[in-house]
Order: sequence, then C-alpha cells, then structure tokens
Amino acid sequence: MEKKHRLFLILGGFFITNTLVAEFIGVKIFSLEASLGFEPLNLKLFGVDGLGFNLTAGVMLWPVVFVMTDIINEYYGKKGVRTLSNMAVMLILYAFFMFFWGIHLVPNEWWQFQSGLQKDPTQSIPDMDLAFRKIFGQGLWIIVGSLVAFLVGQIVDVLVFHRIKRLTGEGKVWLRATGSTLVSQFIDSYVVLMIAFYVGADWDLVRVLAIGTVNYLYKFSLAILLTPMIYLGHFLIDRYLGHELAHKMRKEAAAAS
Repeated sequence: MEKKHRLFLILGGFFITNTLVAEFIGVKIFSLEASLGFEPLNLKLFGVDGLGFNLTAGVMLWPVVFVMTDIINEYYGKKGVRTLSNMAVMLILYAFFMFFWGIHLVPNEWWQFQSGLQKDPTQSIPDMDLAFRKIFGQGLWIIVGSLVAFLVGQIVDVLVFHRIKRLTGEGKVWLRATGSTLVSQFIDSYVVLMIAFYVGADWDLVRVLAIGTVNYLYKFSLAILLTPMIYLGHFLIDRYLGHELAHKMRKEAAAAS
C-alpha cells in the first residue's frame, strides 16, 4: 500500500473515531470550572443570568475534529474531507439506529434491578434499564442538530481554509488552519442549539444565543491552544511522506479545491 493511501486510512480512522465518540459522550453535561478546580462563573449575556462553562462532554473533541479536518484538507483537498465527512455521518446514523434498537430490547430482570446485589449502597443502580435509556436515548432534535451542525461546519471549514490559502500561499499555516476552525466552530456552536433547543424544545432565542456564545468562547480558546498541534501534525506527516511527496500532495489538493 502506498504511503499516501496508508496515511489517509490512519487520518480517516482517527477523524471518524473522534466524531463518533464526541457524539456519544455529548449526553453528559459537565462544569469546566469545577473540573479545573475553580468556582463556577456567573456570567450574564443577552439578559440571561447565571451562565457558566457548563458544556457537553462532546466539546472536548469537536475542536480536535476540526483540526483534523484542516490537516486532511491540506493533503487530500475537499474531496478527501467530503468523503470522510459523509462516512462519519452515515456511521453516526447507523450507530444511533443500533442504540435505538438496543434500548427497546426487553431487559433481563437480574440485570435491570441490581441494587440488591451491591454490597456498597452507594454503588447501587435501582433501574439499570432506565439508566441505559437515559444515557443512550438522546432526543431526535439533538441528533438532527448535531449532524446538521457537523456537515455545515465541515463545508464552511473547507471553504474558508482554501480561500485563506489562495490569499496567503503555502505560508501562514496557522492562519488558514486556526482561522477556518474559528469560523466553522462559530457556526457550529449556534446551529446545533438552534435546531436542538430553539426548534426542538421551544427555548427562548436569547437563551440559545447566550449558551451558544459561552460554548463558542470555549471552542475559540481551545482552537488557539491547539494551533501548535497543527504544526506538529504537518511535521510528522512530512517526515513520514518525505518532502517531495508531501509537497506534491499539498499542491494537488490546493489545485483540486
């Protein structure tokens, strides 16, 4: 197998795995401040009080997905990103269908009611099947919002990436990679909430905008912090492919895009 094909499989596998994991762990809401050992913030945006960095666990991985998008875009162009994005969406839909099927299976009574089997009461779960349903049975609008936001974000990321590259040439990797991520993450932050909660759950628009802004502030900061990883990725890929092949692939990707 040629190096460029092997590299595409490796990058594609990592890209799709991160996308799937981000979707599944997104059911958990966590406090960023408390996780870091700080008191939760009490921000006020758009007239909404009590806002802090209460985020879905999936936001830990989505910036990584968009960084991966930029690296794949650099060497394989829009076609490579589009192929992997479509595969990711199809696999996510397949996975959610499997979870939907799984939560409707009739549970075994011994497994479902484990509270009497635990010596430590703090480890007891009165209804395992209910817990399983709550964790994996995400609402339809959240699924729809997440997938639409992912696809729109990917399209925007690719377009902005190559627009900046045409203006700046081969230099300024940080500008096209981080810049495209910041723009795509801005759109992603609001699209998913608009569909999942404004359309699907009748939230007030100002609340959706306020929470979306807090989410974007986190994603903005993480995108900046991940910028060195882009250079590390380029260094490792160029070393693996060799300078001549890497340069050829970047040139072909830019021309095709």
